[in-house]
Amino acid sequence: MAGKFELFKDANDKFRWRLKAGNGEIIAQSQAYATTDTAKKGIESVKANAADAAIDDQTGS
Repeated sequence: MAGKFELFKDANDKFRWRLKAGNGEIIAQSQAYATTDTAKKGIESVKANAADAAIDDQTGS
């Protein structure tokens, strides 16, 4: 099963999204947004920018 974005309203009536892996584990969660439209734009930004994102390993390993 592929991962999915879930759009939801938090306890403060703000909109957030979370990205779940195929096994149901939450692997990313957003900041709070005032509207569903801005939350959806956040999802689209992650989709557009994360696919080719580099890994910046700052652990020194």
